[in-house]
Amino acid sequence: MKKYLLPAFLLLFVAVGVFAGRKNTKAAAITGEYPMFWTWLDYRSGMNFDSICQVMNDVGMDGIMLNAPTPDDYRIAIPIAHKHGIEVYAWLWTMNLEHDRDKILKEHPDWFSMNRNGKSLADTTAYVNYYKFLCPALPEVRQFIKEKIKAYCEVEGLNGIAIDYHRFVDAVLPTTLWPRYGIVQDREYPAWDYGYHPAMLRKFKEQYGYDPREQADPSLDVKWRQFRCEQITEVANMIAETVHSYGKKMAASPFPTPKMASRMVRQDWKKWNLDIVFPMVYHTFYTEDVSFISDCTIENVRDKNAMTTLYCGMTATNGPEMFRCMDAALDNGAQGIAVFTVNSLRSPEVRRQFKAYADSARTVRRANGGVLKAVHSTVADANPFSHQGVMKLVRQRMRQLAAKSAGKTELAPLSLGEYEEMDSYDATRRYRVVDANSKTAFCVTFYLYGDVLSGWDVTVSDAF
Repeated sequence: MKKYLLPAFLLLFVAVGVFAGRKNTKAAAITGEYPMFWTWLDYRSGMNFDSICQVMNDVGMDGIMLNAPTPDDYRIAIPIAHKHGIEVYAWLWTMNLEHDRDKILKEHPDWFSMNRNGKSLADTTAYVNYYKFLCPALPEVRQFIKEKIKAYCEVEGLNGIAIDYHRFVDAVLPTTLWPRYGIVQDREYPAWDYGYHPAMLRKFKEQYGYDPREQADPSLDVKWRQFRCEQITEVANMIAETVHSYGKKMAASPFPTPKMASRMVRQDWKKWNLDIVFPMVYHTFYTEDVSFISDCTIENVRDKNAMTTLYCGMTATNGPEMFRCMDAALDNGAQGIAVFTVNSLRSPEVRRQFKAYADSARTVRRANGGVLKAVHSTVADANPFSHQGVMKLVRQRMRQLAAKSAGKTELAPLSLGEYEEMDSYDATRRYRVVDANSKTAFCVTFYLYGDVLSGWDVTVSDAF
């Protein structure tokens, strides 16, 4: 899309001009049937859902991924949403338990995933207490999930199912979350490397003839990594088959790209039989720069399942950055946007701008037969030094660290030398650079999971 600051009529004129003359296709027509602007939202009994739907109308959103405790809650919510012209997908956690967590923990403690240290999530915490992931290799777990999906598919008027937490525990967290847990994950460590349930290990050994724990570093065993991805894929496609048998659409909210997801949480979602995918391209969790959205979207256009319509999930920003984020997605091949959540769009001015943006984008998509074509680069830029926004943030962190080391509050300018590569390990690239002004040496680390720059960190290095 062109910049939201353009008047709506000029935005429409320019955008239609950009897309005029492109060939209408069957895929385009199918894409255009889906709502274009979505939100994720938790539903609870007694909430004023009608007023939320009105806000969605006011900002131009026409789809909602709704998380409700029971199928009966959807039976109450769906007529309200449909009255406002909003499609409803059941937003369901699958491999990680939510509403039925305590019951399953008590009845089936043997169902839960285990880490490389042999610790089970039945009695171990990984990051947060609500991380209670099941083992996808167990037939009884698959049957449990299938029956759960069927119960929601039987809800009349439900438009689709959108699965979430369909993965393992994060082997590597996004870099901005490390301080929250007091960790550094420059590689995959045993405590967060999950998938070592006896049933999983047995199934892998039957297929490949060895136990992955025999490797010096199991995290580098590509067969073992891919095997765990395949277990998740098998369950995803079992769910898709069930959802489609009820005549409903299948969607998912996976990690930012298939390559990143396979490394970080064992999700190879390009192999999932999805109608729509809403990758969670939360740039504030990764590089903190909007270019992350562009790069991920470019990679997703290249790698997604051909049958799947690509959207882009992003955190809602109550300001101008919201529209830069949507530009980054729609200009690079996404067909729509999902924001987490509509409630974060609080400013009346932002809501008005969102409505104008949504209306114009929807008009452009219709004018082009139901599809938006990428108008920017078709290759993601994996070179961290060419990401100006990222490098600006890196330098700002350096200034803060230099000031802290000197016991000052004022941030002095930098005079940086050349970046010298120190070492690289798997997805990690580490450099050393010296600031002549503060006599400080910095260690700058970049993380590249998949083909995109997916995180960075700065620390004070050796003495000058």
